Parts: sequence; C-alpha cells; structure tokens
Amino acid sequence: MFDTMGTTVSLNVAGALPNASTLMGVEEAFADIDRRFSLYRDDSELSRIARGELPLTRADVEVRQSYADALDWARLTGDAFTPHRPDGVIDLSGLVKATAIARAGRVLETAGEVNWLINAGGDILLSGESNAGGGREPWRLAIIDPQDRQGLLCLLDVTGSRSALATSGTAERGEHVWRASGDHRRDGHRPDERLPFVQVSVLAHDIVTADVLATAILAGGPERCDDVLDRFDVDVLTVDGRGELTASPGFRRAAGLLTA
Repeated sequence: MFDTMGTTVSLNVAGALPNASTLMGVEEAFADIDRRFSLYRDDSELSRIARGELPLTRADVEVRQSYADALDWARLTGDAFTPHRPDGVIDLSGLVKATAIARAGRVLETAGEVNWLINAGGDILLSGESNAGGGREPWRLAIIDPQDRQGLLCLLDVTGSRSALATSGTAERGEHVWRASGDHRRDGHRPDERLPFVQVSVLAHDIVTADVLATAILAGGPERCDDVLDRFDVDVLTVDGRGELTASPGFRRAAGLLTA
C-alpha cells in the first residue's frame, strides 16, 4: 500500500507476493504519471503548460497523446467528459489515474502474475481470482453508499472479461466534476424529474473506459447514462439525489443482493 496522486493505492495478490522489482514497478507506474500530469506539482509538464511556460506542441509525446485521447473521449461522450477546466486549463486528471492503474496492471502481467487486484482510491482493476476462504473464488468488490460512508450499496462478484470498476461521486470530494448542463445548481425539482446523480459506478473491460464513463455519466446525468448504455459495452449503477438506485441488468446479476 502506498500514497500517490492524492489517493491510496493497494495491491492484493492471491498467493505469494510479487518480487521487490515488480512491486517497485507498480509504484513507479503511478509516480511517473504523477510527475508528468499532476496540476498540484509545480514541476509537472501540465503545470508548466498551464502557466504558459511550455507550449503543448513541445510537451512530451505521452502528454500530447493523453490530451489527444481525452479529446477523443470528449467527442464520444458529447463533451460530458472534458480535458479542460472551465477556465480553459488542460486538466487530464479524469484520465491519468486510470492510465496509471492500467500501466501497473501491465507490470504485473509482464512479471507473470495472474491473480491480483489493484485498488486506487476505489477505482479497481483485477485479474484472475482471489483466494478468499482458502480457495479460488471470484474477486468480490464493495460499493460504498454515498449517503452513509460506513455502509454498502452492494457487493459484486466479478467474473469474465469485465475486470475494471470505477466509481465517480460527490460524497467525498463534493462537486469536483464540472457538469456542463449545470444540473447540480438547479432548485425546485418536480417530483417526477430525473435528478442529477451523486454517484456512478461503471463495470467495464478496461479501467480507462470505466473511469472516463463514470465521470461522463456523473457530469451528463440520466440522459448521458442512457446514451452510454446504448453505445458502450459496460454496466452501470447510479445513485441520484434522493438516494434512488438504477442498475443495468449486468450489474444486477453481478451484485446478487441488488434489487433496484
């Protein structure tokens, strides 16, 4: 377990721990991304770009590619996901943590590890099976109740190729996601009106897709959720301002206790 990028990262492995070199590689995957992309570090490339000291065209190729990828995601989500702050500053925080998780996963795969789980602030990438109870079982994940941080919305057993879970919400960090529609500022909702979401969890084949779409649905609201489920091969669990849940069929199956 280690702290990086403003969050805590933990690694669970079914069986013997990886060797020291592999563990260092996992940690370095996050550290390298943080050095390049953090807007909380004065020496990062994105901070230098934000201050006007470094033109984007002269930034490292990885920074330019990440920005291009973020623009693609903006197009695919109707700008519900955006690589820009309202003041125009390039902010890739909605993309780079997932990128670091994916890179750490590749470190483990390259080292021959099969059964593992990386949890970075509630965003999870896993492989294989756990050894809970002394045998091989699916990894069991918990999703926190945004209205009671000590409680759970559900547990879900992850099997098959959907090996990534990302959750975006307002319970811990407040309204940190820019909602282009401004829905979170509206008052006087009608009883039948679809409220903005306070938490969104997305189960996907890869962590970048899961993380980006969780942010896009939180920002874009129910209509964006409908669009995502129509166009992407993912499952979604949402919680709105009244605490009401909606879940796609695949999410209901994975979380056997969920009835919403």
